[in-house]
Amino acid sequence: MPWKECSVMDERVRFVGRLLDGESMSDVCREFGISRKTGYKIFNRYRQEGLEALCDRSRRPVRYANQLPDPIERMIVTAKKDKPHWGARKIRELLVRKLDVDIRIPARSTVHAVLDRHGRYCYPLTVSDQASRYLLACEALESTKEGPVIQVFARLFKERGLPTAIRSDNGLPFASPNGLYNLSRLSVFWLRLGIAIERIQPGKPQQNGRHERMHRTLKAETTRPAGANILQQQVRFDGFVKEFNTERPHEALEMKAPAELYAPSSRTYAGLHEVHYPFHDRDVLVTHCGRICMHRKRINISHVLAGQKLGIKEVDEGIWLVSFMHYDLGYIDLEQRTLQTIDNPFGTRLSPMS
Repeated sequence: MPWKECSVMDERVRFVGRLLDGESMSDVCREFGISRKTGYKIFNRYRQEGLEALCDRSRRPVRYANQLPDPIERMIVTAKKDKPHWGARKIRELLVRKLDVDIRIPARSTVHAVLDRHGRYCYPLTVSDQASRYLLACEALESTKEGPVIQVFARLFKERGLPTAIRSDNGLPFASPNGLYNLSRLSVFWLRLGIAIERIQPGKPQQNGRHERMHRTLKAETTRPAGANILQQQVRFDGFVKEFNTERPHEALEMKAPAELYAPSSRTYAGLHEVHYPFHDRDVLVTHCGRICMHRKRINISHVLAGQKLGIKEVDEGIWLVSFMHYDLGYIDLEQRTLQTIDNPFGTRLSPMS
């Protein structure tokens, strides 16, 4: 079996988990080879901000020596508020006209960076039907956090039924770079509902071409200019969805509108059902730290599976097969107290319709 790569994030999760289990700070720090000062810093970050605080933090300086002066930055922001349709090039020209000749004018790229930094971000969550192009959801969200996204999908499943599979890219919140097999809490939620995961290959957006083409139209018609706030942007999205689904002819649909062809799924949403493992020796619950306990030993699995029930089965002396639903996750070596991963059971598998 291949070696499992251990990241700094995994080590910090294990470190915090040992402390939460009641072990002393001195003993755990000694075993992990760090000072008590560092140990307390890691643990305090976890208590204040949760698991996300265990990721590496930026070492970027608070201020650079050649950083743009605050008055000029405020001028750029004010100009954008006064002229919301103007871009970086025109706003820079405005600075050239207003500032004295002995003041250094920022480059267009610098003006653009200031506008990005002070702008309000909107993350549109879009869901469409592959066959009919029907746009099922277009929600203006303030971040890519999984909680609000799961709520949107739960509401969508109640209204439209459950799909057989969901195709997505490999970014947040659909996948997690730190999760086991790049799983995220959202993709685990899909799996629990019996929905297969289809991930396009990195750098190949054409594998989800229909959805990407819709994105291009959505951006052109609703974000130039964008709404002043999330609510205004959602109003624009709602208008786009109505027109896209019921009025806009599609050449690939013989000039029909998606609403003329779309049919909801016959699979109804009834929440999450209990998971059973009749062919395994027993089941175990993943703790909030992403670990399971076996024979008084703690084995790290993944924080995205926290709260989920796994099945384990001994296949050799001290070697246990670990499964989530009908997916085999890998093998646990009790001697090493590690999970040895196998071929990705959630690898790229695209349906024939492309």
